[in-house]
Amino acid sequence: MQHRWNQRIFLPFIICLLTLSTWMFSPREAMAVNNPELLPTEATPVVDLANYLPKQQEEALIKDIENFETETGWKLRVLTQYDRSPGRAVINFWGLDDKSILLVADGRGGNLLAFSIGDAVYELLPRTFWIEMQARFGNMYFIRDNGENKAISQALDTVKTCLVQGGCSVVPGLPQEQWILTLVTSIAGGLVFGFAGIPRKEGQVFAWQWALIMSPLWFILFVAFGIGPVITRTSEWLPLVRNIGGFGLGALVAFLTPYFNQPTPSKT
Repeated sequence: MQHRWNQRIFLPFIICLLTLSTWMFSPREAMAVNNPELLPTEATPVVDLANYLPKQQEEALIKDIENFETETGWKLRVLTQYDRSPGRAVINFWGLDDKSILLVADGRGGNLLAFSIGDAVYELLPRTFWIEMQARFGNMYFIRDNGENKAISQALDTVKTCLVQGGCSVVPGLPQEQWILTLVTSIAGGLVFGFAGIPRKEGQVFAWQWALIMSPLWFILFVAFGIGPVITRTSEWLPLVRNIGGFGLGALVAFLTPYFNQPTPSKT
């Protein structure tokens, strides 16, 4: 159990490293070759060379992508590959342009997902959004628990939702492992605040001067890392209330620690 919690806490850091390496190398490798013979003769927005998508899901996905393009003008395309890649051939096959989003699912790397994005898309969905998309839906733990097909479908659903609402700076939703990390940083911020406020003079109730001196540290831990990721990704109140409670509990424990450590007077 302890190992599982440690895995969840450190998972975002591991994912970031894998994602950055995948972002740098995967799209470049996929477009370095040109094998048009791997592409079908008929027009389709989904080319499933790796057979990640069940037939029924693939048909539904094709219809959904076509309807979305008709309604919004945004061109979503999906390519799955494993042993061989069509590479640059997909550019002419799909007529990729500034309003195109190509999702490449390749199981050979550490992260399943890679994206090729048109310039117009970056105005609504910045580069950090796509890095977070890879980290959330393409990491090995998500694939192990949900499968490649769900990683593809959920990534596409997220992109469509953000495009319809006019853009996103971060990926909507707060996974449990990410919330745990925000809770830990909130508690850490509370501990710093509580220790800083411990009275250092006789008759002093709370050392506000020291709390203000240490404010850059506990403010960053609590607000930037504890509250910010929550309010930008979800409208639910429960994670926010828990993080505020974690900050308060951490501050209270740190502040009261000296009182509990005082020696008990001897009765003799």
